Amino acid sequence: MINQKLTRWIAPFLLASLTLASHADVTIEVTGTGARQLPVTIAGFTGEAALKESVTAVIRADLAGSGRFKLIESGAAPLPEQVAQAELSGWKGRGADALATGSARVEADGSTVLHLRLYDTVTQKQLAGFELRAKAGETRRAAHQLADQIYEALSGERGVFSTRIAYVLKQGKRYELQVADADGHNAQTVMGSNEPIMSPAWSADGRQLAYVSFERKKAIVFVQDLYTGSRRAVAAFKGSNSAPAFSPDGGSLAVTLTLDGISQLYLVDTHGGAPRRLSKSSAIDTEPTFSPDGRSIAFTSDRGGSPQIYLLPSSGGEAQRLTFDGSYNVSPQFSPDGKSLTYVRRDNGRFVVAVMDLASRQSQSLTNGSYDESPSFAPNGKLILYAGEAGNRGVLATVSSDGQTQQRLTANGDAREPAWGPYAGQIAMSRLSSNP
Repeated sequence: MINQKLTRWIAPFLLASLTLASHADVTIEVTGTGARQLPVTIAGFTGEAALKESVTAVIRADLAGSGRFKLIESGAAPLPEQVAQAELSGWKGRGADALATGSARVEADGSTVLHLRLYDTVTQKQLAGFELRAKAGETRRAAHQLADQIYEALSGERGVFSTRIAYVLKQGKRYELQVADADGHNAQTVMGSNEPIMSPAWSADGRQLAYVSFERKKAIVFVQDLYTGSRRAVAAFKGSNSAPAFSPDGGSLAVTLTLDGISQLYLVDTHGGAPRRLSKSSAIDTEPTFSPDGRSIAFTSDRGGSPQIYLLPSSGGEAQRLTFDGSYNVSPQFSPDGKSLTYVRRDNGRFVVAVMDLASRQSQSLTNGSYDESPSFAPNGKLILYAGEAGNRGVLATVSSDGQTQQRLTANGDAREPAWGPYAGQIAMSRLSSNP
């Protein structure tokens, strides 16, 4: 039961390295929204007609997809970047609590200078202003960063539109490890194989992915540099090598090995070497994940008679059981602040994503799919990425950590095993004064 993800697969950017191959984007379907949405107008950027892709459209899609904002129409024509104070009351009258304007200018070297200004229509003041220079090919990434700035200025929480996700896409007999923007666009193939690929895991700096590949006809853990495309086998021991998780400092991986015939947790250096055993039980221990401070490892074990989640010091020692509600709780992942844990639990015969407050040990189900799997937190801790099923194929989806907002990302294939990457690789940005 614990290794059912393995069975399912066997049976049936920043990272824009030149070694990557582009693939069709995923599409997005908002399947639910939060109850409270802030009304905001994102006006068209002046000068963006010269761009290959609309900056305005990307920002609008990001904010609408978050479920936190209600977009108020601004009309077809772009608005000037600078808005007079007297005009802002008119936008309040049209229902917008905030107004964003911007401009785009293409330079001779192919780069694009983007300006964004955000106004509070209630106080009739500029809330924030930014200037950003995007190299050729970085326009979409720049637009995501500007959307992050709007999100943070209006919600007080850091946005995640400019972060990346990784997942495994199966098309026919071909498996591809893909990295895409957080909205599923701009998907790039990191590694492809006719044999299964599983369990992608990000390093904390977003430079590397660890994953399991069966290309040598057995499960082996690889680490791949996403800038250079180089990769190395770091766990290729006898038996099975699976379920990698980076330590926060990036120096080691927690993995599951069957050196002694049964799945146990080990620690290996990310550059290889002899493994050090962490767990010592006669049961199946698997799916390790480090706490953000690196002091603990959560994992799945059936040592109590059914798959449950346990906590173990990262130096080894006695394990503490975390889940007691129900007979099936697996696939733990910590929130970025270490205060909560997301995992998969069986709830009335369905496998759903749940979240537990580690202080109170109280938990709640967030999704209602039939077989949801592989949850991971966004780097701001407000969203959880997971894989569900629709039409007998895997689809990617997000749910807010309070369960109020849901979004589905649909790819052309069977998409599973997602992992949300960290904050990394921001384009330099400067602030704009409110004075013309």
